Amino acid sequence: MRVHYLHYSRATMLKSTFTPIFCMLVPNPKSSKLSTLPITNTFKNCPPPVRQNASLKDPVSITVAPHLAYPTSAYVHLPFCRKRCHYCDFPIVALGSASTQIEDDPRVSNYVQFLCREIDAMKVECDAKKPLETVFFGGGTPSLVPARLVSKVLEALSLKFGVCEDAEISMEMDPGTFDARKMKEMMGLGVNRVSLGVQAFQEKLLRACGRAHGVEEVYESIGIVKSCGVENWSIDLISSLPHQTNDMWEESLRLAIEAQPTHVSVYDLQIEQGTKFGTLYTPGELPLPSETQSADFYKMASRVLCDADYNHYEISSYCKSGYECKHNFTYWKNKPYYGFGLGSASFVGGLRFSRPKKVNDYMGFVQSLENGLVNCSGNDHINVKDTAMDVVMLSLRTAKGIDLKCFQESFGSSIVSSLLDIYKPYFESGHVVCLDEKRRPIRIEDVTTSSFDENIRERKVAYIRLNDPEGFLLSNELISLAFEVIDSYNFGSPHQEAA
Repeated sequence: MRVHYLHYSRATMLKSTFTPIFCMLVPNPKSSKLSTLPITNTFKNCPPPVRQNASLKDPVSITVAPHLAYPTSAYVHLPFCRKRCHYCDFPIVALGSASTQIEDDPRVSNYVQFLCREIDAMKVECDAKKPLETVFFGGGTPSLVPARLVSKVLEALSLKFGVCEDAEISMEMDPGTFDARKMKEMMGLGVNRVSLGVQAFQEKLLRACGRAHGVEEVYESIGIVKSCGVENWSIDLISSLPHQTNDMWEESLRLAIEAQPTHVSVYDLQIEQGTKFGTLYTPGELPLPSETQSADFYKMASRVLCDADYNHYEISSYCKSGYECKHNFTYWKNKPYYGFGLGSASFVGGLRFSRPKKVNDYMGFVQSLENGLVNCSGNDHINVKDTAMDVVMLSLRTAKGIDLKCFQESFGSSIVSSLLDIYKPYFESGHVVCLDEKRRPIRIEDVTTSSFDENIRERKVAYIRLNDPEGFLLSNELISLAFEVIDSYNFGSPHQEAA
């Protein structure tokens, strides 16, 4: 079990980096004051013109093309785990601690059958569909699933949409759930990116989390991934665990770097209701770290990983040059995507649609989909206010930041001016940074508020982004401020928005 991006309500997404992919992004949230830690979860870039919005003082074309384009990415949820980790509230099916070989488990084969049926029943305009460029198998622990069943899913995706020859096909894999033979079988199916759920390099912490693996299995799995020639692979780590110290966190970062993955994901623990941790602990109280300690963990990760030549390209993600996760960029750029399986969400035709989180309910959903009783492909109606919020939230998650010219063309110069006004104290404090077209920092003294519109048009100020790490640590507060600005604007009636 590991962490996924996306599909959360905006409020939930703002409270944590430890965010699963299968929760739905709920429309029309009301902004709220949120604590500045843990760090935010966000994702998105800007779109191109579709209509005039007469309700704005400065009529502009709303850019929504990425929403309306057909997806080229698919997330597939394989929910099976040996056991539920103490922090986990994801939709999973626990098979038992000893489950490493599940070749004949009917729970797995039946689920995969329904998964393939869902893929086949997905409504797609044949003349507009595009082959998939990324596929992400998340969970759960996808590496528990037999290769022959993974093959069935990939075959179903290929028959329905097509899969590019050079597609990025990622799989989450947990230590102790695969050997070299299984790794090579997965590679033979096309899996070319592995996300390894290490989480910690200390036996004590792994036991405290309820993880099914130990440190010995961590090193074994790293050895298998490297010996099998997987070039593109990631290590996942969690900070702010119970009893975790600065020394432990620094050791985990150091040992991760020594393993030489091309990517490292770092998540801050979020205590969720209904989990074992949720009944045992209160955030900020011992044995959990304080907010100050959590911030120190985040700063340490940024410093240590960047010093080791990993690019901090997104709040929780670091990579060697050229090894950004292409699939996750789909989310951060707010592009459409398919989601299949228990609890997963899709974003197609402007609609974010979440599947049921219980197995029986999910199977009933698939049957309804086959009978034409469910529409999860959208109707191309875009809520402009939601889109503007998504742009801000997703863009500020990344090192690139908000493309101001694109945002202004999409939503109007008036709202851009309001955003810049509200961020002025943070420009001055250095938490929010102005960048030129070549992504070079610009001193705030060189661009006055009154000249921002002109500077944006001339691309003197091309982007604003959050400073690393201090700005990222304030991302909850900064994005909430932007939500308040956006929520106060009248973007037109629902009928106008759909026009």
